[in-house]
Amino acid sequence: MSGRLEGKVAVITGGASGFGAATARRFVAEGAKVVLGDLQEEAGAAMAAELSNSAVFQRCNVTSEDDVAALIDKAVSHFGRLDIMFNNAGVVGAVGPIATTPADEWKLSIDILLNGVFYGIKHAARVMVPQGSGSIINTASTAGISGGLGPHAYAAAKHAVIGLTKNTAAELCHNGIRVNAIAPTGMATAMVANISTGDHTDIEKTKAILAQTSPLKGRAGTAEDVANAALFLASDEAGYTTGHTLTTDAGHTTGASDTPPPFAEYQPMIRHAGTSGVDK
Repeated sequence: MSGRLEGKVAVITGGASGFGAATARRFVAEGAKVVLGDLQEEAGAAMAAELSNSAVFQRCNVTSEDDVAALIDKAVSHFGRLDIMFNNAGVVGAVGPIATTPADEWKLSIDILLNGVFYGIKHAARVMVPQGSGSIINTASTAGISGGLGPHAYAAAKHAVIGLTKNTAAELCHNGIRVNAIAPTGMATAMVANISTGDHTDIEKTKAILAQTSPLKGRAGTAEDVANAALFLASDEAGYTTGHTLTTDAGHTTGASDTPPPFAEYQPMIRHAGTSGVDK
């Protein structure tokens, strides 16, 4: 199947690299036009050039409501409409023990990871409500589902993104607008590569590291996995799906790990008081 987004226009924040860049390529391959927002001006311009007439780049700091509003206005002025809003921009943010986390780092982390999503939903709704249709997708995280999977500010923000996704889905469904989230685990992207290897460009080594602990033996998660999830949620194939958080995590949040689960090997049925087996 091809042309799954034919005629649709998407805005992608954090569109210059990682999940955003992979999604931009996937969306354009399926017939969409995209507006890329990012602070990485050189990388963003290069991505737009790669995608030719199907893309335009505009600098966007998601902590600025004016920047986010202008990005959405760019979609309408340049391509004539807005069908898909992918609130994807993010950072690792503040790291460290709760007792020593600097307040300014906490606030900036929340500003990027949560407020940026709020601005994106708000201004996408401004355009989508009058047209009576649209798909809004928010990048959450498995750290927004389970504890202990990310730094405190990151986890708090991602939990909030999932909550905001559900709440706005309950409101905007009445206007024909779907709101969903994607919750990746640690994937082979520049951000994770920087943490894993100290080199944000070493994606291949990061894949090898992640593959060692993946529940899906030898298979690391990639930016393309998130792009494929975003494609589904953006397309009409997900036309009856809203308020949902779609994980791309090889089952981590449902109990899968790189070791077999308890009781994976057969033994006779365990019964009361040290007995086992089935009575004859």
